Parts: sequence; structure tokens; C-alpha cells
Amino acid sequence: MSDPETAQNASCMSQILSYFRTRKGAILLSESVLCLIILICFAASRSPGYLGVAITELIFCIVFYIIFAVQFNQQLQFIHWGWTDFLRAAIGSALLIITSIISLVRGGDGAAIAGAVFGLLTGILFAYDAYTTFPQLRRTHAPAATEPQDSP
Repeated sequence: MSDPETAQNASCMSQILSYFRTRKGAILLSESVLCLIILICFAASRSPGYLGVAITELIFCIVFYIIFAVQFNQQLQFIHWGWTDFLRAAIGSALLIITSIISLVRGGDGAAIAGAVFGLLTGILFAYDAYTTFPQLRRTHAPAATEPQDSP
């Protein structure tokens, strides 16, 4: 006999792995990898003060990847996941670009400059993510009736 918990875990893991093949999954996974590279670069530099944005965005990317992969967003209907994902991507883009520009202006060692360059690239990727998420927020709806209804 098969264990039902094992079957559920295999199903969950297969959902997580198959979500990578979608466009949104590939974007979220590449954002996570780039945030990890930024984290490593800033941790190796002499001034690791810019780690906070990379750590926060890495955690958000992983959490949203798992939520969308196991379709938890369809179970919690009281949260508008489209707007939540759009705001995550837009704020992450702004924070990464600002932090990277500040790090580039200050200069520093090679690791800090590499982290800033990867931060700019990741900020552009986050902006692309927000750009692709925004059209999904605009839903078509039926126009409201403009004529008064006759009542008996």
C-alpha cells in the first residue's frame, strides 16, 4: 500500500518543479538566483551594508514561487495575488536600483561593484516582472446599464 502523505509530497514536489517551465516560474526563479548572487557579492565586500534588500527580495521570491507553484493563491481568494505580486516586483525593482546606484557611486572593492551591477540587472528583471504582471490586473467587465429599468 502506498502512503497517502508520500503521494501528496511527490505531487507537491512535482508541481514545484513543473512550475519552473512557465514564464512566471522562470522569472521568479531567475530573480531568486540573481538575489542570491547579489547576497554573496555584498557579503564578500568590505562594506556589507546593502544585504538587507537582497535578503528580503530573495525571501519574497521564494515564498511567491512556492505559493504560485502549489496554487495556494487559488485557495486564498481574499488576497488579491495579482496586485500583491505587482507591488512586490515594483517595490523590489525600485529598491534594488536605488541601492545599486548608491553602491556604485560610493565605489568600494570589486565585490561591492559586482553586487551593484548584478543589483541593477536584477532591478531591471523585477521591473520586467512588474511590467508583465500589470496587464493581468486589468480584467474586462460588463458595462453597467445606463438606462433606468421599468418597474411594474
